[in-house]
Amino acid sequence: MPASDSVMIIGVGNPERGDDRAGREVARRLKLSRFAKAQVLETEGEATTLLALMEKSAVVFLIDACVSGAPPGTIRRVDLTHSVLPEARYGVSSHGFGLAEAVSLASSLGTLPRRCVLYAIEGRNFDVGAPVSPTVSAAVDDVVSSLLEELDAHDQNRHQTCSSA
Repeated sequence: MPASDSVMIIGVGNPERGDDRAGREVARRLKLSRFAKAQVLETEGEATTLLALMEKSAVVFLIDACVSGAPPGTIRRVDLTHSVLPEARYGVSSHGFGLAEAVSLASSLGTLPRRCVLYAIEGRNFDVGAPVSPTVSAAVDDVVSSLLEELDAHDQNRHQTCSSA
């Protein structure tokens, strides 16, 4: 069982497929800023790997690219502990068993972290060797800012809970 205050950020995506790299770019930018409020990891999004990672923390933030038909760069924040995953395609998986399936399976097994939040960034170009598009890169910056604010609020709530106990 994970520590009750452990926080993990998981950037999901294929680093060789254009906008699919969005989740990993968020993780890399957090690492470059010497971010220390959570464990920050990157993965290509294979479901069993995600399941194993999610079991290690009480609070998990998943960041992934998606395709839903919204304009590129659109950001969706979904608290998966209170909502179901919206209709969209997450990542570009060649094996077809990725983030959506991992979240669904964890929910069914009762192993979804106490708090699990998804930031999904709408992508446009998932071609092999393509760079992250400027619109998605700007959305990556916005997600990094949102995560930093959300983790500050998490820390403040944790300290208030500890001091009032």
